[in-house]
Amino acid sequence: MQVSIRVPLGRPLPELADFAARCELAGLSGVGVPDHHHTGRDAYLTLAAMAQRTDRLSLFPATSNVVTRHPLVLASMINSLEELAPGRAILTVAPGFLSVEKAGQPQARRQRLAEVVLALRGLLGEGRATFEGHELTLDNRPEGGSHVVVLASGPKLLEVAGEVADGVMMLVGLDPRSVEAARQHVRRGAERAGRDVASLDEIFIVPFGLGDERATRAWPQGWFREGHQWLRYPSASNLHWLRYAGIDLPADYDPAAVSDDLAARICDAFGLFGTPDQCAERLLRARDGIGLRHVFLFPTHTWANHYELPHGAVQAYGDVIGPALHH
Repeated sequence: MQVSIRVPLGRPLPELADFAARCELAGLSGVGVPDHHHTGRDAYLTLAAMAQRTDRLSLFPATSNVVTRHPLVLASMINSLEELAPGRAILTVAPGFLSVEKAGQPQARRQRLAEVVLALRGLLGEGRATFEGHELTLDNRPEGGSHVVVLASGPKLLEVAGEVADGVMMLVGLDPRSVEAARQHVRRGAERAGRDVASLDEIFIVPFGLGDERATRAWPQGWFREGHQWLRYPSASNLHWLRYAGIDLPADYDPAAVSDDLAARICDAFGLFGTPDQCAERLLRARDGIGLRHVFLFPTHTWANHYELPHGAVQAYGDVIGPALHH
């Protein structure tokens, strides 16, 4: 199993490069960096710095939007990263969240996302593509190119990923019923385009909260930021997938009304929560039960601390979770 982790742009680039080296030493297989322009730190420069300090980590933005970066710019950036870290660069794209919000722009529509992904695959593959009526070309491509992965949480976006991308990074929880429902949408999109769904890479975004029962239950019982329940971050589709697991919450639910028992059920269906040993057991159960092969750990956070580096998560992985996976 490949296990990557989210590393936010919360420290100067040299420190982030050092942290990536620590992730590699802990046995993690990849690092994803949020592409948040408003931090004043560029995700691709950060990934380039990380490439110089690591030897085997896969490196990717988590995630680049298709609003503030033109597809030719995105292709050039990931192409350059591939030259620095051969075979280790992955491009992940999505309609956009914080960077688009901070730029005062609306998120991209699904059709535009699909058009951008097809252009990116053409540029990174054959070196040419047509986009918005213009012929685009990309020179100096490393052999093999880079995979283009769509981050998707809602059903319709999962179908777009199945239809046009090289892979899908999905946030749908870990309950087998939720996962199967999500996979059906990816399959539907692939079949619509006459593609073999087995050829697509599959990465699961897995919320990761360390702590005792009281601390972990507090996540579904709390808020991400004022007026925005934690369980609806980064997507309100979280509630959709929980319904397949038998947990039905209305969009306007009050986190304070979530009982301890329900919170515990949510945590089990949604991701890895508890002590390092409990998280290792849950991940092994997911690997064996639903066939997880690549997970992207998404350390729990709120708006107040979402740029803090996940020191505890990396330590727990190196000391307990990683060894358990490879035992």
